[in-house]
Amino acid sequence: MDIEWINEILYMHELASEHAEIGNHVLAIIHWFVAALTIFWTGFLVVILWKFRRKKHPSARYHGITSHFSTHLEVGVVIVEVVLLLGFAYPLWAKRADIENMPKGENVVKLRAVGEQFRWTFHYAGADKMLGITNNRLITGGSNGIGLDKNDPNSLDDFVSVNELVVPIGRPVIIQVTSKDVIHGLAIVPFFSQQDAIPGTEIPMWFVPSKVGEWDIVCAQLCGASHAQMVASVVVMEQKEYDEWHAAQNPMLPKE
Repeated sequence: MDIEWINEILYMHELASEHAEIGNHVLAIIHWFVAALTIFWTGFLVVILWKFRRKKHPSARYHGITSHFSTHLEVGVVIVEVVLLLGFAYPLWAKRADIENMPKGENVVKLRAVGEQFRWTFHYAGADKMLGITNNRLITGGSNGIGLDKNDPNSLDDFVSVNELVVPIGRPVIIQVTSKDVIHGLAIVPFFSQQDAIPGTEIPMWFVPSKVGEWDIVCAQLCGASHAQMVASVVVMEQKEYDEWHAAQNPMLPKE
């Protein structure tokens, strides 16, 4: 379904992942529902103010409405909200959040995102497609800012990029999100993907890029005085270009 015209009316963001259109569609439904409620209740208020103005009703009546219209109306609003929540929003959230629904196989691009004040470090597997083991005790202020264990053979060809997430188009991407200091939030708005970065734990998020281009990544949690400057970028490339970029990266740890 083409909903670009809705995006333009609501000033919504460009869509760049396979599931973004579904999330955007639900968000648009909620916007229109709230707009309809706003128009209805505003009109209702105007009618009430006119119908029950003091000039027409100089003596107040305190027993209120005698019918059950307001009760029925409130129940109707609750039913619509429950349908939106349980019928649309919750199933969509469950599909994205359930680990069992995450893509599997060799086609999946797996990496880590490590947040800190005030930047993102993205940890990639090398040619072996296996991420090396990390340990917070191994974090240094120099070359090993993510605590990569050099004794793990899988870590020898791993590499990192700072404030730039590079992924190929059309392939599932799973990112294990974590933090070194405080709580951050990895938010990629065009992908309709966001995950909190919590110290001491790794939480997965996943998406399938559907459009080549470059967009901003923002921190979705207030994380300190320079929170607004914690901006990175996501770059989606064609597969051939991504392979060339991946092959040109230097391993993070020297081989011994």
